[in-house]
Amino acid sequence: MKTTKIIFWTTTILIFLFEGVMPALTSQTELAKEGIKHLGYPEYFGNALVVFKILGVLALIIPQVPARIKEWAYAGFAFDFIFASISHFAVDGIDFQGFFPLIVFAILIVSYVTYHKIQRYKNIAL
Repeated sequence: MKTTKIIFWTTTILIFLFEGVMPALTSQTELAKEGIKHLGYPEYFGNALVVFKILGVLALIIPQVPARIKEWAYAGFAFDFIFASISHFAVDGIDFQGFFPLIVFAILIVSYVTYHKIQRYKNIAL
């Protein structure tokens, strides 16, 4: 169980950093605004995305958040990564920018699976 918890917290903290801290610190830079515009989205979409990313990572990282809210956060990030990848492939073709969200999606999947292993263990221990 200790290894599962280490894997869970490592992957969840990586998601927290990639999807919470980095967007919060960089979303108002010209590079970020150009990136959103390059993909064909309006500027307000980037702002809304950052707000929901921050709320999502807080839901994942705070242990007291109900499981149903965590499930929605995991689902939201899954959609985010899949559609980010599709957007990059559609605009830029096959390149690393299109694959990077899928790499982060794989990290999210590991976090999700280990979260459920921990929850299952807690239910058995009760």
